[in-house]
Amino acid sequence: MGSECENSKYKLLGFESNKSLAVIMIISTGKVIKVKLGEVLKSEIIDNLNKSEVKDLYKKYYSAGAVLTTYEMQDRHERSWMIYVLLNVFLLAIYVFTNIAATKLVYFKMFDLVLPSAVFLYPLTFLIVDLLNETYGLRLARRALIFAFASNAFIVLMLNAVTYLPELPDWKLNASYSEIVAQVSSVLLASSVSFLFSEYINSYLLCKIKELTNSRFLFLRVFFSTFFAVIIDSFLFCYFAFYGVMQNNEILNVVFAQIAVKMCFAVFNIFPAYGARSLFKRYVANGRDA
Repeated sequence: MGSECENSKYKLLGFESNKSLAVIMIISTGKVIKVKLGEVLKSEIIDNLNKSEVKDLYKKYYSAGAVLTTYEMQDRHERSWMIYVLLNVFLLAIYVFTNIAATKLVYFKMFDLVLPSAVFLYPLTFLIVDLLNETYGLRLARRALIFAFASNAFIVLMLNAVTYLPELPDWKLNASYSEIVAQVSSVLLASSVSFLFSEYINSYLLCKIKELTNSRFLFLRVFFSTFFAVIIDSFLFCYFAFYGVMQNNEILNVVFAQIAVKMCFAVFNIFPAYGARSLFKRYVANGRDA
């Protein structure tokens, strides 16, 4: 059992001791299955689990479920799920920030380029989604996307609701607040469509390439999944956000400039993806007994 193949297809989530079942996640799809302990030990699943998981599987099987392990369903791997929550929070924070920051356009006189200021941080969402897919599977990554989208929509709805409250006469920020919220709302529509489409494509391609390459060549799936997602995201966002406000040739210039900037991030994302996978295996997947 080579360490490079561990957890490329399956991941042990826990046990249901009263039924002598192991709860297994199929990493490529995120599907969760329940398998009898004896059947797990005879199947290909055990060849794909890490050493800590195999050790606890044998403990649970030969003790007839009496031995408590770090994989009890009641425990749910607190360290692993805390990281999942943190990644969700980071994804939401960047998504909310970029929707607000996108209302400010930046002009680079040297290159005669106009870009939304959010373009410099938004590509980090692709990295976070890549990490979620790599570690928790497609199903949980998609749940994180829906959570980020729904939370951001709720925030914008509340901001809009505030505009209907009675205003303080002569307060100099009344008009500014209404204008910003109106612009953020229009950006939300554009970013929501582009975000859901691009991130879903990013997630799907990441998992499909992972399946086709048998979990090897992380750099290939990170780069190519981000590459296609970036193109789709840039076209959808710019046309939804700026159509009717800017000329078509100006929108195309913004699209191409966004793609160029985001592609630089696509290459950069490869290095933290490798580092994050290594840290997760060291301190979470193999460090539960610590």
